[in-house]
Amino acid sequence: MFRYVATILVAILLSAPLIAGITPFPASFHTQMVPTNGTSLYVRVGGKGPAVVLLHGFGFTGDMWAPLAIVLAKDHTVIVPDLRGMGMSDHPDTGYTKKNQAVDVAGVMDALKVQKADLVTHDIGNMVGYALAAQYPDRVTRWVVIDAPLPGIGDWDNIVRNPALWHFDFRGPDEERLVQGRERIYLDRFWNELSGAPKRIDEDTRQHFAALYARPHAMHDSFEQFGVLRQDAADNKALLAKGGKITMPVFGLGAEKFFGKNMADHMQFVATNVTGGIVPDSGHWIMEENPQATIKFVTDFLAK
Repeated sequence: MFRYVATILVAILLSAPLIAGITPFPASFHTQMVPTNGTSLYVRVGGKGPAVVLLHGFGFTGDMWAPLAIVLAKDHTVIVPDLRGMGMSDHPDTGYTKKNQAVDVAGVMDALKVQKADLVTHDIGNMVGYALAAQYPDRVTRWVVIDAPLPGIGDWDNIVRNPALWHFDFRGPDEERLVQGRERIYLDRFWNELSGAPKRIDEDTRQHFAALYARPHAMHDSFEQFGVLRQDAADNKALLAKGGKITMPVFGLGAEKFFGKNMADHMQFVATNVTGGIVPDSGHWIMEENPQATIKFVTDFLAK
């Protein structure tokens, strides 16, 4: 019955026009600070049923997932943290390797008494997601991985030579001084250049997330997410060598105007059971540019 209702809701979403601005999480969701692995994460929880964890990436926070969470909550317990040092989570000085942040997420699951969960990730969330699935393979049942490669895996060494990824090495005291007070300008560069249709990231959305990234320590900690990518690459190679490919079903979902079919191809390097799809008419910011298609891909895969 719950799955039938969720299907109807997806159909409604697919037929309804987009509403500009930030979609709020329903009142049925609650938020809490969850102590985990030496820090505390801000976590949204709602719904009832098998658990699903949604992990955001750079430029956004867990707020990006609200339209998807509304649908999934009809037949899932939906868990949406802000990553370490991002959004409303605490801002520790260290611990930004994705291998360590996977321990953060496992600790959130422990605190909520969730043994296993489906996983949906985007951007940097993909990197945390792989470290979670590789270190805790019995705790991830299925994984939707969206539109960003994994450090150290496949063609990573050539990927990072792309001039568009200059921000991977943009960090330090002077860089932080340049960005301080200009967070919106810095973020606009990503929202504009990595999208297929920048106007779909509307003014309300830009203001909302720029304000979160202008909070104390937020940009510093975001730079730290990129500053450890070389260590993440080494960690991923070691995880793959030690544990082999992960075996849970993986759905590699690429944006038509960004990573595309490369997403599923890339995941073949680390997973044995990979299928894929492409979000049409979308750049990297799939939940802003084509949320209807993204929600349908995710819900269809998790329903299998």
